Amino acid sequence: MQIITRTIQFETKGFNHIVDITPDVQSQLSEAQLNEGNILISAIGSTTGITTLEFEPGLVKSDVHEMFEQFAPYGKGYRHNATWGDDNGAAHLRSMLTGTSLTIPFVDGRLILGTWQQIVFIDFDTRPRQRKVVVQLTGK
Repeated sequence: MQIITRTIQFETKGFNHIVDITPDVQSQLSEAQLNEGNILISAIGSTTGITTLEFEPGLVKSDVHEMFEQFAPYGKGYRHNATWGDDNGAAHLRSMLTGTSLTIPFVDGRLILGTWQQIVFIDFDTRPRQRKVVVQLTGK
């Protein structure tokens, strides 16, 4: 059994910017040359999210944004904003709802995902950022 830890870095635009990181995660798995096990994908930051969805324009450009605006709208007078003098209270709440990590099994060196299922990173913050995702592979 081996444990291999790697990182993926990229820039985001904020405000629910959704990035399909499936190819990057699969690339890390391929480079590790592991056959079977689990891969943990963990976003670094308290205004981020990691989840799966079908990475298609209707969801990515509209539906996801509308859903989060219902649960934690931007521009609301959050106490977090008053405490820290910033404007990203909604981003922290959205991160909490989505979660910042995900574990996916792999077999034969391939992620076990559904046909239309992609791994996505979501940046909920209110400005562009340099982001980092830790990928930790456990397997043989």
